[in-house]
Amino acid sequence: MMRILVSQPKPTTEKSPYFDLEKKYDVEVVFRPFIKIMGLTAKEFRQQRLMLPDYTAVIFTARTAIDHYFRLCKETRFTVPDTQKYFCVSEQVANYLQKYIIYRKRKIFFAESGKLEDLVPLIQKHNKEKYMMAVSDVHNDQPNALDEHGITYVKAVMYRTVSNDFAPDEPLDYDMLCFFSPAGVKSLKSNFPDFKQGKVGIAAMGKSTIDAVKEAGLRLDATITPDTPSMPAAIEKYLKKKRVPKAVVA
Repeated sequence: MMRILVSQPKPTTEKSPYFDLEKKYDVEVVFRPFIKIMGLTAKEFRQQRLMLPDYTAVIFTARTAIDHYFRLCKETRFTVPDTQKYFCVSEQVANYLQKYIIYRKRKIFFAESGKLEDLVPLIQKHNKEKYMMAVSDVHNDQPNALDEHGITYVKAVMYRTVSNDFAPDEPLDYDMLCFFSPAGVKSLKSNFPDFKQGKVGIAAMGKSTIDAVKEAGLRLDATITPDTPSMPAAIEKYLKKKRVPKAVVA
């Protein structure tokens, strides 16, 4: 049976399209994150010399960023004012704010497309705000659409991405590997320095992840496209073409 490693946590619902793939194509999908997230402590955050009360608006590109922003607010004893504005990369990320605030009573903005560049016009309309973007250490130095449009803001590192080490005797016996971040690709090379791709399929989501795959000297076999708008769809397109032999670790 063909085995596919998805480098993300296992879905909490049985209605996930990954499980549909298992039934439809008689494959086994294994959820095994290559990376894990660790939040910065309040002391580590303060070393950036950023004061949370100084910023009137926060930019979120992921739910993880929301979790660590409110965690650090609590740990630094900062009470978020009702006037705080939130700018989110997508409606899904914006809706996640309900975990921490009363959604209908706050000033929340999001990009309909799910792209950061489409947040720019909204941010430009509120140009009197002082913006902070909650990011991971991996994204701290990467330019983005805000930089390209001259938006004034600061990146506040609130969590770090680290390799999720495999056991010394843990095999990498998969026919396809699916990545969602550059850190995941880096972890593969760290955990399995002798990995040889051969005919193993590799799928990647996002430009930075795709770039990391290519920079690692690996072949990209599947990704998000207009006709395959999600990772499960990209995997299915790949499965329709062929089945591949298992990975080889020398």
